[in-house]
Amino acid sequence: MPFFSVIIPLYNKQDYIADCLESALKQNFNDYEIVIVNDGSTDKSSKIAEGFKSDKIRLFHQENQGASKARNNAATFSKGQYLAFLDADDIWKSNHLECLHESIKAFPKSGLYANNYLIKHSQTYIAPAELNIQLTSNVPFILKDFFEASLKDTIVWTSASSIAKSKFESYGMFNPIYLSSQDLDLWIRIALKEPIIFNPKQTMIYNKSIDNSLGKIEDNDARFILLSSFKDYEKGNSSLSHYLDLKRYGLALRTKINGEIKIYKDTLKIIDFKNLNMKQKLFLKTPTFILKLLNKIRLYLVKNSLYLSLFKG
Repeated sequence: MPFFSVIIPLYNKQDYIADCLESALKQNFNDYEIVIVNDGSTDKSSKIAEGFKSDKIRLFHQENQGASKARNNAATFSKGQYLAFLDADDIWKSNHLECLHESIKAFPKSGLYANNYLIKHSQTYIAPAELNIQLTSNVPFILKDFFEASLKDTIVWTSASSIAKSKFESYGMFNPIYLSSQDLDLWIRIALKEPIIFNPKQTMIYNKSIDNSLGKIEDNDARFILLSSFKDYEKGNSSLSHYLDLKRYGLALRTKINGEIKIYKDTLKIIDFKNLNMKQKLFLKTPTFILKLLNKIRLYLVKNSLYLSLFKG
């Protein structure tokens, strides 16, 4: 039985899967397998994956059902004690599994494990994730408050995370109704009940520069359902409320820009505006055509290595 099963959902990532797999195969920690579920790719992704001759890799195929189902099925096929998730357009450094193993050995009964990470905003601009936490060493530790630590970029990125297979199954795995943000749903459910361990070492690169990444899927009806589903927990948890209101703010902006007026108006109704700053409140009142123009400017800045967190706090 391998210690880790690397879980890779694969859908139309022919330009990225080779680099992804090469990074997964160059790990310092060697006790692992790689389980790929090809989610009905229509490009050369599956063929490229099949070209890797390694006894660590097992490749399965399914009709297109989305990332949640692909990850869940890969977990079902897996043989490892722990699952380490890796999206097909992301990259691991060679110490990634080694650092996850370090965290697990230090805190063996925790709910979730995560390493620090970098974000590739464009072909020429990679920067550390912006975490709302002070890091004073490279030693794994228990997060005091997952939600407060994630008020900027999330402290647990999927491709930097690991969870015991048995625990993943006990939480019902990823909810397949969410085409995107299924990881957010699961991390919240875990954070409300169990310790989350964070390793400050930066061991992976999240590719935010591509148009069809999982984080950019427009699934805003489901996002609204997700961000409405923890209302009972928010009553006694101010940091959870703040965290979710920032997510709702982001949803309100994107649906306003997209012209999804019903979701936009419904989202405004569930935001506690005390959790937003003046800049965020101003953007929500800004006419749509100006928001669209500002968004185009932001995209231009990113592509030209002049990254600006235009809509953030």
